[in-house]
Amino acid sequence: MAKPTIPKGTRDFTPEQVAKRNFIFGVIKSVFEKYGYQPIETPTMESLATLTGKYGEEGDQLLFKVLNNGDFLSKADKNELANQNSNKVLTSISKRGLRYDLTVPFARYVVMHQHEISFPFKRYQIQPVWRADRPQKGRYQEFYQCDVDVVGSNSLMYEAELVQIYNEAFERLGLEVTILVNNRKVLYGIAEAAGIEDKFMEMTIAIDKLDKIGMAKVKEQLKLKEIDDAAIEQIESILKVTDLSALEKWFENSPTGQKGIAELKTFHKYLDSNKYKNEIKFDISLARGLTYYTGCIFEVKTKNIQMGSVGGGGRYDDLTSMFGLKDISGVGVSFGAARIFDAMEELNLFPTSVTTGLEVLIVAFDEDSHTYAFAVLNKLRAANIVADLYPSPTKIKKQMKYANARKVRYTILIGSEEMKSQVLTLKEMETGNQVGLKIEDIVHHIKS
Repeated sequence: MAKPTIPKGTRDFTPEQVAKRNFIFGVIKSVFEKYGYQPIETPTMESLATLTGKYGEEGDQLLFKVLNNGDFLSKADKNELANQNSNKVLTSISKRGLRYDLTVPFARYVVMHQHEISFPFKRYQIQPVWRADRPQKGRYQEFYQCDVDVVGSNSLMYEAELVQIYNEAFERLGLEVTILVNNRKVLYGIAEAAGIEDKFMEMTIAIDKLDKIGMAKVKEQLKLKEIDDAAIEQIESILKVTDLSALEKWFENSPTGQKGIAELKTFHKYLDSNKYKNEIKFDISLARGLTYYTGCIFEVKTKNIQMGSVGGGGRYDDLTSMFGLKDISGVGVSFGAARIFDAMEELNLFPTSVTTGLEVLIVAFDEDSHTYAFAVLNKLRAANIVADLYPSPTKIKKQMKYANARKVRYTILIGSEEMKSQVLTLKEMETGNQVGLKIEDIVHHIKS
């Protein structure tokens, strides 16, 4: 018999891990809904025509393809099959793929349902995605994304609202974070000021690594992209700016850069009307790699632990145009659920109640008391107390060992004396304290 395994890059989750993950999802979901966002779900599979060409050549390589139903080889391209050309054969035997992210399916959803939804449309989505990436620590082929977006409005009020959502969600989770803010137009302004508009993407990719590799290495990468020394010196000087007002003098001849500054100032007018527990900081080197961002961009980093970002996103002006619907602007952010989980685990931030699923286990001494205990069990459950009864009146030591393994708060011990007097023994497992109470009083004690 073959040894049971799971596909590489996937994981099983224990009951405790699922409870903790659901706690994170529950907190984030409650914040989304407080701000008026509605849940949607999209299929696990999308047409490959929907997915391909949206993530770049590397992204296309990481798509999981699903074979067509039935005798798929009968419809395969025989010439390409004979030539063993895998990529060409795939187009004839696979029309579907597992979703790579939640953003492209959302854009497809908006276009297909544009006559049913009211704009601005505020949605959130918490679902797994799949990427045929090389598995390594912290990187999996199956993982959850938590996205929140609003489409159909240019208002910078929504940028401020999404930062408030980040602040409140992380405050509720107990994680101290820094929310970094920039604008893609400011980045383009740097390119304009340095006279290298044609090298904007190359410049952006290089400076996005500034916090990881330092300025010296960034300058090396810029030189490799054939950007001259004068332009590099200009870029280095601008990247030292930490204040929006100080940035204005650099962008005197950059209309795009000036627009980026104006957008960030408007964003702050909305945002600064309130106080926030977490730090919100302008970071001119923040770039976000995705090319569809056009305005404000965000990234969230934890303060008390070293790890990658735990959230990010930004404004995209024309995402739905890939499906033929133009001029629909949107803005959205995502939460990195796996990294949030790891950070909270390391910092011991999960409330103990999250993993205490079973509150009470009833321990019966013999067959008669076991039948009686089942009726007691029903009364506990009717009072919405999470309770269970060990399935047989076996040795007390074995039943108590199970209670400890399940980390129950209380056990109720029932034997012939308890049945006769209807006074049951309630034991608090953590302290070992025992008290005799009637079932009504036990319910009141546990609920209070």
